[in-house]
Amino acid sequence: MDLILTTFGTYLHRQGEMFVINIKEQKQEVSARKVRSILITTGASLSTDAIQLAVEKNIDIVFLDKFGQPYGRVWHGRPGSTTAIRREQLRLADTEQGLRLALGWLSRKIENQLLFLREARQRRTRLSAALTDKIKALSDLRESLAGVSGNLDEVRGSIMGFEGRAGRTYWEAVNLLLPESFQFAARSHNPAKDEFNCLLNYSYGVLYSTVERACIIAGLDPYVGFVHTDHYQKKSLVFDLIECYRIWADETVVGLFAARKITKDLFDPLQNGLTLNKQGKAVLMERFGEHLDETIRYRNRNIKRRDTVQLDCHRMANEWIGRLSDEDDRDAGVDNL
Repeated sequence: MDLILTTFGTYLHRQGEMFVINIKEQKQEVSARKVRSILITTGASLSTDAIQLAVEKNIDIVFLDKFGQPYGRVWHGRPGSTTAIRREQLRLADTEQGLRLALGWLSRKIENQLLFLREARQRRTRLSAALTDKIKALSDLRESLAGVSGNLDEVRGSIMGFEGRAGRTYWEAVNLLLPESFQFAARSHNPAKDEFNCLLNYSYGVLYSTVERACIIAGLDPYVGFVHTDHYQKKSLVFDLIECYRIWADETVVGLFAARKITKDLFDPLQNGLTLNKQGKAVLMERFGEHLDETIRYRNRNIKRRDTVQLDCHRMANEWIGRLSDEDDRDAGVDNL
């Protein structure tokens, strides 16, 4: 489970092998064996003893800002990395193979989006014609993206251009799926300008943390990216890989609107946008957690949706250094989930 501390004044400390959460006059105890990660937003605090317990149990502590974006983490400092993996990662970033990897991640993102829209079209027959047009345009852009070739540095601008057009097409289609009172003008980041983007941004922030954790455990360098290059001074590989998994946030947020779970009182106004309040975070994270913990069939095994990220990262790292066999493909990362 993930411990998510969002209430102002929350205090987390240790009692033996238990985490103790104090919220005002209430106290809750959670066994460290049941905790996968601890997510802390602004206004909460924790003791050094709690940090020590987390380090001992290989539980990462992630600090999120009020928009859900991770800005720091406490890690045990013993990642299962090897120098060989990171050397190969640096080498691949400038090769044709690196370009193929980057295009593969973006193609997977668009394929996820197309599947999502096709399923929505089956349920929303009144939107069939409009969604069909968007699906056709998105499919064409995916084909164009697959045809890109050359040096990654030289074609990066073209890749980003195709991705930008695909994104605009996709979000125009998603907007059709929302109640009219919650439709949005465009994607907006922090702060979000509307309720949909507010929920989506917070979900993506949680995903960033999940992908970064998987990279570190697999021995990948989160800062060495392919499409998102290292001159951004950010975790470029995390930005690259998250494209494969954003659809989980999209499905969750659109599903919440479809189920009429979203109301205006889940948000607090800012000077130039909106933020999720405590109640809003609870509604989102309950549903998002359920979605991530759902067992799915992936690479010939039954596995939680969230754990496929770790499996993918281990598999990629092993492939890069020539350690991937049929047995490795079956077993990579399972013991580390």
